[in-house]
Amino acid sequence: MAGIAELGVGIGWRPEIDLTVERLPGVDFVEVVAENLHAGHLPESVVLLRERGIPVLPHAVSLSLGGAEPVDLGRVEHLGEVAEAVGAPMVSDHVCFVRAGGLDSGHLMPVPRTRDALDVLVANVKLAQRNLPVPLALENVAALLEWPDGELSEGEFLAELVERTDCWLLVDVANLYANARNIGTDPERFLDEIPLERLAYVHVAGGVDHGDVYHDTHAHAVLPEVLGVLGELCSRVTPPGVLLERDDNYPSDAEIASELAAIRAVVTGRQG
Repeated sequence: MAGIAELGVGIGWRPEIDLTVERLPGVDFVEVVAENLHAGHLPESVVLLRERGIPVLPHAVSLSLGGAEPVDLGRVEHLGEVAEAVGAPMVSDHVCFVRAGGLDSGHLMPVPRTRDALDVLVANVKLAQRNLPVPLALENVAALLEWPDGELSEGEFLAELVERTDCWLLVDVANLYANARNIGTDPERFLDEIPLERLAYVHVAGGVDHGDVYHDTHAHAVLPEVLGVLGELCSRVTPPGVLLERDDNYPSDAEIASELAAIRAVVTGRQG
């Protein structure tokens, strides 16, 4: 498979900040939540960004590829249709499940890191790939618990997933920080174990402490510690792209521009 194109520094497009995204300087690409778009009726702002030549990457949250239930091919088809409508070079979802026993969790649930669970995930990813028009990248998730009887570390789990499916990785450094805080995982070990040559791009997001728990809210400023994890990643590889996620409590244009500049400084090695 050909390599992933250079993307630069981007931001998650949301309807609430559509004008902000349009006028912000230095936005090299955007990501859209695939389930919120319809291929035949794209938002005018997304069309405008495409006309400017800015790549638009659909990011899904509902494929539930880590679930034991059959993959909903209608959801996969929708993702593919949105990708074709925006001319996306790739699509993405998460290493998680969101449905089980006919119920929807409303949350991205971590997958047990067992070989049986990996077999299920691999089969589901391959099925999705066969029904998508562009490459698929998969993202690590934040977790408040670890399933018992794990046989692989998260990095080892993802490395085997890539080896068996040839998928790409979307590394969320905010999730790595959250997991380090909440369940004691080691971001550096994760980065050492994953195949960084299969890195598609990176997510950065903010969060907040609630007592002893760190919440990856996507509604607060990016912590310096999260940028530190990004720096660890950039010391190992130059990421094709880094994207800021913000989903609520939207700040001023100037604050968003400042966060994008801080991200770019880490990527280029010019942080103070």
